[in-house]
Amino acid sequence: MQVLGTALATWAVLGGTSLVREGVLLARSLDDGDLAAARARIPHLCARDPELLDAAGMARAGVESLAENTSDAVVGPLFWGAVAGVPGLLGYRAVNTLDAMVGYRSPRYARFGWASARLDDLVNLAPARITAAVTVLLAPAVGGSSADALRAWRRDASGHPSPNAGPVEATAAGALGLRLGGRTEYAYGAEDRATLGDGRAPSPADL
Repeated sequence: MQVLGTALATWAVLGGTSLVREGVLLARSLDDGDLAAARARIPHLCARDPELLDAAGMARAGVESLAENTSDAVVGPLFWGAVAGVPGLLGYRAVNTLDAMVGYRSPRYARFGWASARLDDLVNLAPARITAAVTVLLAPAVGGSSADALRAWRRDASGHPSPNAGPVEATAAGALGLRLGGRTEYAYGAEDRATLGDGRAPSPADL
């Protein structure tokens, strides 16, 4: 019974399959030049305002979100499940979901959203760095360079406003030979982010 409960909890909190599906659908829409369909997919991956994004902006948003959510939706749950079993699995998902709902720096959530955001930062410290390390190791599997991924991590990650998204997105940029970061438009405002990596701009194929 315990094994069944653990299996059900793991199935409920892991998001790898849906993450891959959303990435594929976004890439397909961009490849087809169907920007309306692509904009409809963006909210499934991140909180950016799709109406302010062109095709290149949506490709970048998708790559960055897939990288970050590999930690949030796959590595994080597995890490906390290994550490604390079913309570770890469900507790991690609760923290991550609360951050996604109210953890933004917006006037509406400024007075209590910070607590959700800081707790999410704390529980993701280890998973994000495990994800980044795995990305460095597996960079050759996508034709990339482990050395480039590691260099981007060491050089660029600290420029990201998130202490956990920084290592994950920087290593993804280095592994794929991309340049991520820059101005990022959200429904609640814009952020000017540091550049991650020094390659080309993302394309649908990178999704």
